[in-house]
Amino acid sequence: MEDMRALSYGLGRQYFEEKDYRGAIRALRPVVEETPDDVGTRLLLARAYYHSALLKPAEEHLHEVLTREPTEYYAHLMMARTLERQSRHDEAVKHRRIAAALTGNDELLQPHRV
Repeated sequence: MEDMRALSYGLGRQYFEEKDYRGAIRALRPVVEETPDDVGTRLLLARAYYHSALLKPAEEHLHEVLTREPTEYYAHLMMARTLERQSRHDEAVKHRRIAAALTGNDELLQPHRV
């Protein structure tokens, strides 16, 4: 079963790199279901949802990542961007501040322009 997980993860990563985010979601979702504590795979899945404009599932997976790894700066940054795309700017500020504090990069305080 581990071989199938590795294969699905590799396929999901390939789809993501090719910007086939929906394909990445299809490949990564079963991996996350089997290994819910795998923060890296869950973060990649959240990014695929974000890039597919599926913002609610992106937010849910980012919340799970941050529950498991509260110091994962990139998850905070992605959460801020996800909230901003939903016009929830007040909520996004908190995550931008945390990302900036974790990295020492004050540029992360500026909203992302799409």
